[in-house]
Amino acid sequence: MNIAILLAGGSGNRFGADRPKQFLEVDGCTVLEHSIRAFHRSPLVDEIVIITRQDFVEEVSQMASAYPKVKHVRPGGKERYHSTLSALEVCTDPEDLLLIHDAVRPLVSEAIISRCVEALARYDAVGVAVPSTDTIVRVDENECIVETLPRAVLRNMQTPQGFRQKVLRQAFNLGLQDPHFAPTDDCGVVRRYLPDVPIRIVEGEVTNIKITYPKDLEMIRKV
Repeated sequence: MNIAILLAGGSGNRFGADRPKQFLEVDGCTVLEHSIRAFHRSPLVDEIVIITRQDFVEEVSQMASAYPKVKHVRPGGKERYHSTLSALEVCTDPEDLLLIHDAVRPLVSEAIISRCVEALARYDAVGVAVPSTDTIVRVDENECIVETLPRAVLRNMQTPQGFRQKVLRQAFNLGLQDPHFAPTDDCGVVRRYLPDVPIRIVEGEVTNIKITYPKDLEMIRKV
């Protein structure tokens, strides 16, 4: 099956609101619900799993009851990768295709979802990205430029990130044996611990933004 995993466990400390940003309202429903709707309406998605904070499991379960594709609402953990591990506990078929998405990217399009699923027919791991429009430099400990990176080969990563379940599980099994395991995203886990597995990049969209600061919420409202 094609399973969308929505990661909604963040605390939103940088946002500065009374509630985590995934539970703030935009146009009459929460950011999380906008993300649920995006995957629920895709004919390529069979099931949805939502990973959230322990103290919001009941609230999210009530919200998700309106969406039949949502099969599981589970608590995550302290770090982002704990949420992925929680999802893997219920996504047990090695041949399942998993689309792991930041719930605070509520404008993910059906076209992006389709590109991910299509790429997973040929690749075991897929990332969504857009070309970098800024010049990226590397600096030293004194904040002095030591290298200007070639923009033509740079990409800004988005989500969803797609994986065949058995590949992602294998990568995490290896990573969890590493005492220095500290991943920031799931493609990074596959890239580090299964370096022979190609990660195919598919085209993202500039509107597929991640809500991080209050100004981002205003941009969402304008789209």
